[in-house]
Amino acid sequence: MPLNQDFVGRSFVSPVPFQVGREQIRQFAQAIGDDNPLYHDVEAAKAAGHPDLVAPPTFLITAIPGALGLPTDDPALGLDYALVVHGEQRFALRRPVVAGDELITTSTLTSIRAVGRNEVLVTTYRYDTTSGEEVAVGTCTLVSRGTAPPRA
Repeated sequence: MPLNQDFVGRSFVSPVPFQVGREQIRQFAQAIGDDNPLYHDVEAAKAAGHPDLVAPPTFLITAIPGALGLPTDDPALGLDYALVVHGEQRFALRRPVVAGDELITTSTLTSIRAVGRNEVLVTTYRYDTTSGEEVAVGTCTLVSRGTAPPRA
């Protein structure tokens, strides 16, 4: 069954800020195998001019799940996660994410297009501090396998 095109353009804002913590940064860096001292050692991060530990660029993926209220989570969209393949993930940082940041995430389903028998969904994420500073923009592409409408 094709996805509901009425969802294109819908935005959802995180109901509570995502609080970036030191241990979250350290654990994420450890999980991806990155021993950069800026991700583990507060003094090294401060010596490099940062206010606290710096998060690896892909750390923002951890701010997406949870109570964000993603457009793709609404049952009326018709997305069956059993048919989904993750296509791509990108982040454009305006500045490094650091421990102590409190981020509000706005997610917008920007497009749904048919590619063969599949549908490709693109969602954009904007990460702002609670004071309104834009920190990053992300893009996530998902492929819904076999759900494209039949060609006429």
